Amino acid sequence: MVTSHPQNAPLPRELWLKRLRYRSWHRGCKETDLVLGRYCDAAIEAMNEAELALFEALLDEEDADIWAWLTEKTPCPKPELLPLLQVLRQRDTVA
Repeated sequence: MVTSHPQNAPLPRELWLKRLRYRSWHRGCKETDLVLGRYCDAAIEAMNEAELALFEALLDEEDADIWAWLTEKTPCPKPELLPLLQVLRQRDTVA
């Protein structure tokens, strides 16, 4: 099955998942590595294409911004990410 990622280049699903796993665990900030990596390991196989694209959109953001949104230090300016951030908060109780 071929899936497209947000940049519209075709990418086989398994390669896309591998890339997302890597990006989740190798952020540069240990706190976001743990939150995003654990979530990815637990949920990625069951995600549909839209959910994968949303998760990838979150991974495109800066670590400092993601952490500030997760801990609710600053509001996330992207409403489409809010449900995913809420799930991440509930899973890891970071706030």
